[in-house]
Amino acid sequence: MAVDGDTFEESNRGRMIFGRLGPKAVVLAEELAEPYGDRVNIVPVPEYLTAENVASLISAGDAVFCQPDNHATRRLVERRCASLADVALFSGGNDGIENEKTGTYGNVQVYLRRRARDLTNRLSAFHPEIAEPADALPTDLGCAEAAVGAPQLLFTNAAVASAMLAAYYGWRCGRLAYEEAYLDILSGRSLPVRRKLLSQPRSAVGVPRAAARAR
Repeated sequence: MAVDGDTFEESNRGRMIFGRLGPKAVVLAEELAEPYGDRVNIVPVPEYLTAENVASLISAGDAVFCQPDNHATRRLVERRCASLADVALFSGGNDGIENEKTGTYGNVQVYLRRRARDLTNRLSAFHPEIAEPADALPTDLGCAEAAVGAPQLLFTNAAVASAMLAAYYGWRCGRLAYEEAYLDILSGRSLPVRRKLLSQPRSAVGVPRAAARAR
């Protein structure tokens, strides 16, 4: 399931790869269906994630890939996942080119729950910008405000997406040994971080009983 209420525009080509203009969820599903349609069923949902629809889009047993451009959405996804017995959340983000930032830095966070217990820390545990987002959901923004954003690098976006898939693969293999990874494509550095669980005793990191569905 591909969930996104935004559209591909010409201004996006500097940081995204897509074949045509149009609703991102629909275009993505169409483009991936051509080479992988015989193996993966991709359902487009051209909507922004909201408090009203999140329960119908994220369910127990899901593997959720979250890469929005706002922390309010990350917080919403985290809260939904925290209410489920079994779920795997892979959240990726990266800096924009602003305030003397190069735009080459990014990170991936993994939040796992199994049998109604946290196996890793929640996204907000060590990230106050997610715990108390200074931004808002896209549906809560005006058109002019929603159009404003720091320029991003295609190369960093691709590196973060690749790191998210690497974390997913490690989880599927039962060998994921970190809950967050920091990366900088300019220096070529990648730093995996494993932390003690703040709220509950840590259990072995493994694959939930329910089948995972990449989102």
